[in-house]
Amino acid sequence: MSRLTRRSFAVGGVAALLGAGGVAWLANARGQDGIPGPLRKMLEFNEGVAQRLFGPQRLAPEFSPDKIEEPRINGLIGLASVAPTQDWKIRVVGKVDRTIPLAAIEALPSFSMTTQLKCVEGWSRIINWKGARLSDVLAQFGAGSEYIGLSTPSGGTDKSGQPDRYYVGFDRPSALHPQTLLCYEMNGQPLTQDHGAPLRLISAVKYGYKCIKRIGVIELTDHRPPDYWAEQGYDWYAGH
Repeated sequence: MSRLTRRSFAVGGVAALLGAGGVAWLANARGQDGIPGPLRKMLEFNEGVAQRLFGPQRLAPEFSPDKIEEPRINGLIGLASVAPTQDWKIRVVGKVDRTIPLAAIEALPSFSMTTQLKCVEGWSRIINWKGARLSDVLAQFGAGSEYIGLSTPSGGTDKSGQPDRYYVGFDRPSALHPQTLLCYEMNGQPLTQDHGAPLRLISAVKYGYKCIKRIGVIELTDHRPPDYWAEQGYDWYAGH
């Protein structure tokens, strides 16, 4: 019994030292987006598995109109002020520098889909969306780039005076996915302020935190753009 006790104590001590060393290694490992490198590498590994198993152009299931649900209000970063729905313009920067009026996006071929918006928190809603495919917008107004960044207009502040800006990044295959839309209607009605009026992004194969509301800027770049929730430790790719 005494030998077993001494052995257990020794094993426990070694395990504790290894655990402490592992925590210290994670804390001091060179990071990316403010996240320890090993954790970010694991997320990137998961991204690679998802891309190999499902492919970048897999389609999310669509639903019949009788399955449509009431939308849930969630994710209000970047929406502290009221956006003017008239004369809204989107700035395209990076490989081009131009301004697109909302009317030009509405003039592109429209596409409607009824898909499930999934939140990483575990809830979902089946919503009908209408808008222009991001691929059509980029073909008309953009230029070739490896990545596409989208953000709310810069310069906004919340009630406390802090910067109020939301931003996401997409790899090119995800941006060109046929179910990635710049939407201006939801469930047959124009978008409301809380849901990103006058223009938001919906990607049927991404979690909701990638579906940015109130798009003001589109950046075309060959470097991976920053992403609000990736900087908080979430998966940059965010496929489901």
